[in-house]
Amino acid sequence: MEVRWLEAFIAVAEELHFGNAAIRLRMAQSPLSQVIRKLERSLDTELFIRSTRSVDLTPAGHAFLPHARAVLEEIELAQQSVKVPDGVVYGKLILGFTGVLNRRTLPRFTRAVRDTYPQIELSLVGRVMTRDAVAQLEAGTLDLAFVGLPTDSTRTETRLLLRERFGMVVPTGHPLADQDHVELSMFAQDRFITPPIGAGSMLYEDTIRACTEAGFHPIVSQQITDPYMSMMLVAAGVGVAYLPEGVRPVVPPGTVFVPLAGEPVYMNHGLAWSKQRGSAAREAFLELVEDVLAEGL
Repeated sequence: MEVRWLEAFIAVAEELHFGNAAIRLRMAQSPLSQVIRKLERSLDTELFIRSTRSVDLTPAGHAFLPHARAVLEEIELAQQSVKVPDGVVYGKLILGFTGVLNRRTLPRFTRAVRDTYPQIELSLVGRVMTRDAVAQLEAGTLDLAFVGLPTDSTRTETRLLLRERFGMVVPTGHPLADQDHVELSMFAQDRFITPPIGAGSMLYEDTIRACTEAGFHPIVSQQITDPYMSMMLVAAGVGVAYLPEGVRPVVPPGTVFVPLAGEPVYMNHGLAWSKQRGSAAREAFLELVEDVLAEGL
């Protein structure tokens, strides 16, 4: 098995298109197909399901992908190891996050990593919902991820980072927009903007649970993954949104954040990582998390 075979496999697996993968690798499509065939013969299994219209990974391909990535990463680290002084922490970390919900955590932690460990290459992957983040951590395609807690994974570790009280983001013309506090039950007849039902978002589950406990099932007018775009739709009058107080300083024009009265309900922001043994770079990041939390977010 050759390194270039793994590079070709990863390119096709990520592009799911032989033509695009060939362009990415700066080679013709026919030689690329031959390389993939050689790899499949060496493994004695097919890695891709091919048709005239699409390319997809077989179960064997899905299983092989994280290991192929790990091999190339180890080669890269080996090359880097001869270029940095002893004792310097180096490597690459892939960090998943949702978006505006990580407004207080993402900038603080990424800045701390870059200031403390400049040799760590930090790659950020946005719009990753909690369930998808857990799946990617288990598969090895993410090293760390900001998630909503709790998660139901037995193969990942988590750390609570902060808790934010929930409130409502409403249009400025809403009858309750000028209230100091509101009851969630007051929105029983409003239309809600939520994450998609199948996206694996903890925010979606929090919204449904809170409304159910308030005595109603929310009328969902729009489902969208990006929480900031949800607030933009609120500004457009499409509906209201149940969001944590961390968004309050960044709500778009035409909207207002109104706190909820009564017993506080919190969104629990956490960090998750695989229980599998991690790199020195990941361990350094986790140690840095404790330092940042000690200083306060």
